[in-house]
Amino acid sequence: MATTESAAGGRRRTSWDVVVVGAGTAGSYAAATIADAGYDVVVLERKTEQEAGHIACGDALKGASNFPEAIPKSQLEPAITNTDVDHGRFEIPQLGEELDIPVPGELAVIDRHEFGRKLLEGVERAGATIHYETVVQDVRQDGAVEGVQANHRGRPLTYAADLVVDAAGAMSLLQDKVDFSGTTFDRNVRYSQFCSAYREVIHVDEPVDWSDALVFKPTERAAGYLWYFPRTPTEINVGLGFQMTEEPMQLVADLRDDIRTRPEFDGATVDDKLGAALPTRRPYDSAVAPGYVAIGDAAGHVNPTTGGGIAGAAYGGTYAGEAAVAALADGGPTEAAMWEYNQRVMDHFGARYAALDVYNIFTTAAEVDDLMGLLAALPVGKLSEALYSGSANVGWLLKAKIALKTRDHWDTIYDLYKTKRLADELLAHYEDYPTEPGRLDRWQAERDAIMERVYEETGADSKY
Repeated sequence: MATTESAAGGRRRTSWDVVVVGAGTAGSYAAATIADAGYDVVVLERKTEQEAGHIACGDALKGASNFPEAIPKSQLEPAITNTDVDHGRFEIPQLGEELDIPVPGELAVIDRHEFGRKLLEGVERAGATIHYETVVQDVRQDGAVEGVQANHRGRPLTYAADLVVDAAGAMSLLQDKVDFSGTTFDRNVRYSQFCSAYREVIHVDEPVDWSDALVFKPTERAAGYLWYFPRTPTEINVGLGFQMTEEPMQLVADLRDDIRTRPEFDGATVDDKLGAALPTRRPYDSAVAPGYVAIGDAAGHVNPTTGGGIAGAAYGGTYAGEAAVAALADGGPTEAAMWEYNQRVMDHFGARYAALDVYNIFTTAAEVDDLMGLLAALPVGKLSEALYSGSANVGWLLKAKIALKTRDHWDTIYDLYKTKRLADELLAHYEDYPTEPGRLDRWQAERDAIMERVYEETGADSKY
């Protein structure tokens, strides 16, 4: 059980089995999974109880039919506002075209604040404690991580724990504080692997005629795009983002400029404004260290081509929670004991995201006009397959038709063909992800050799 001790100056020390830092999707699923197994879990959330769950997000949810049992879909359904969306619409202003691409599997749009609140209800239902208005400032470490130091409602507190779960989001402060020397934890993290984004929720009087679609539109640079996601036919999540390697965009002004060009938004009112950073990179090679595990955005569990992160966060948090339960029952959360979490992430979605990241790298080196022309020419079914699976099969007859239709972009399509072959090779390599920490170095060396060829073929700057 959790214990509280009084000390000089009113300082208190609280001991728990597990401390989860961050009450987003990943943190909520990890906390619920571990608490449901009977362990004492505290979730530290910097926001107030009223604001908790309010997160900058596109609100689109891929795989809406599938949630881990720790917080099942039935508990989250009140936050799902639009289940009619079934495709993506790519606007290509350079060519005056629109391209509708089917999205495989169930798709929905949610009210992210309500979704977050339902997650927190699930956390408490599982038996975990939530400390709101708690800002983590440092870690406690003696070899293994042993807890965190925080400020709880203006009062310093030390939280001791057998395991710290880092669900603190992109560019987590905790990863600057932990000494990862002698561990496998991925330290190859820099700004080139992140995106800066801004979004608003706007209301219109008349329903939009694309309430069944997720609308995407490229910015003037290849490394950015705008989105228009309908929560309802009259409530739209609108936003844009860009790779942090690029010249900064004026996010608010650029979004406003585009909204003004759309007649359906005449007289629209703004309800909510938020900005955020998110990873557009492959998942961490290893997200574990003694007494410590990173999940969700803090471990790169985001589709690098679409920015979708809810499903990866839910399953990544669950896998980390299940690994923690097993480790706590058998010697404690050592790196080796938590390793199965890495394996399950790579097996479920990590390998696919790593392959998709190759296409993300390709786009940073290509011209916007070439990419848009190519996008308009390729078969929509194959585009959909590539966007979500990381690979696509194209028969010889279809290749011939594509060649005729894309004659103005043959150089680009040949580069894309070579990139696809490397993405497929990388995907196959991830199927051999090591079963124990001691084999990671060799696996990484072989993976990095594939990536060097990616940079050579695409002409892109090294991302890692």
